[in-house]
Amino acid sequence: PPPSGPGAPGVPGQPTAPGAAPTTPSEPAEPVAPPEPEKSVDELLAELDALVGLARVKREVHRQVALLQMEAKREKAGLRSATLTRHLVFTGNPGTGKTTVARLVGGIYRALGLLSKGQLVEVDRSELVAGYLGQTATKTSEVVGSALGGVLFIDEAYALNGDQYGKEAIDTLVKEMEDHRADLVVIVAGYPEPMSEFIRTNPGLQSRFNTVIEFEDYTDDELVGIIEDLSAKNDYDLSEGAITRFREILAATPRGESFGNGRFARNTLEGAIGRHAWRLREEDDPSVEQLRTIEAEDLDEREGVDLTV
Repeated sequence: PPPSGPGAPGVPGQPTAPGAAPTTPSEPAEPVAPPEPEKSVDELLAELDALVGLARVKREVHRQVALLQMEAKREKAGLRSATLTRHLVFTGNPGTGKTTVARLVGGIYRALGLLSKGQLVEVDRSELVAGYLGQTATKTSEVVGSALGGVLFIDEAYALNGDQYGKEAIDTLVKEMEDHRADLVVIVAGYPEPMSEFIRTNPGLQSRFNTVIEFEDYTDDELVGIIEDLSAKNDYDLSEGAITRFREILAATPRGESFGNGRFARNTLEGAIGRHAWRLREEDDPSVEQLRTIEAEDLDEREGVDLTV
């Protein structure tokens, strides 16, 4: 029989089974980065306050936090606690920061001890509704299960209205919200009028969504602040001419439900970065200033060079 014990082929100090191929010591494991420390309520509220615009949203979130903190103090003092619903309705046009705020709300609720994890799970109708009746309930329950301990964010929730599949998803959602009310927050979002109709479709929704937070469109000054922030985060600077040109573009762009707000600013910057690269394509040794600076001409679409990154 092959030798065994210390010194034999295989893992040092371990016997090798008869007939087994010799083994070699495994590679040392890669060091695992320590998890990021969980943020406090004050730190998360500071992140919220640092967002461009959203004055009404910030006030309402601060009010909700103050209310929840007071309820915790009353409960600790042995006083009766009102039955508060933590679920929220976000109304507003696209690109107004609803998903960003929803993620912060999840962190804030976790820091308050109201959620065990605080993660955000973002879905729409397609991820809740199945192809056949009876399957939708299972699919919706699975989605809710993935959000337990955190926030389930349903964008364009009113798309569930109007057919039996959507009704099945809504009915299942209401049941799951009741079953997991201690460790789940649901935020539904969409345009104001359709969202009002959506909440009215089911008495269970009406009783659970008492707080509506309106996300207003950004002003021109706020959109300039957004594109400047996005530029800085990507090591770009907007020249004065570029800022002036962006304001001209904003003035000429119709505002309505299809206007992208923050997404419009981001898409404009991405297009400008592509045209900036095209403009400098023949510079063999561009300066750092050239590499960083977005000029007014980079914001203008030109045939053949309307590039995005």
